[in-house]
Amino acid sequence: SSWLSGGPRTVGFFGTRNMGYHQQQLIEILSYALILTGNHIFTSGATGTDAAVIRGALRADAPELLTVVLPQSVSKQPPESQELLKDVQTVISKPENDELALGDASRICNADIITRVEQVICFAFHDSKLLMETCEKAREENKIVTLFFLD
Repeated sequence: SSWLSGGPRTVGFFGTRNMGYHQQQLIEILSYALILTGNHIFTSGATGTDAAVIRGALRADAPELLTVVLPQSVSKQPPESQELLKDVQTVISKPENDELALGDASRICNADIITRVEQVICFAFHDSKLLMETCEKAREENKIVTLFFLD
């Protein structure tokens, strides 16, 4: 049974690309533990937070409990992200957003992830405009939001 009240949930992870090794390790452990307790994790495919979430989830060896939603095509992701995504069973790409600026595509992607989850966990700096917007949007949609500040 899950330590989250009411059993397993769907959880969306959002966060900055810029973070240190120790912060990434913490996120990996959190992702790993959430999958082990039966939660389904949704994240995107960027470096930093997303990559740490994916690594932790893959280590838990329950590929059906990880879904990666990309803002654009797989080919538009950084090479290290593409490499990591090869091990992910469920990747939803958005080639229709390839012509958009990454910021705009990411905003659409984040909104999509929010609709798929009950709970949102976000790792941000106080000046992370898009991430703060994402958390605000999740709150407006009555999601459970946990926000960790890295500064």
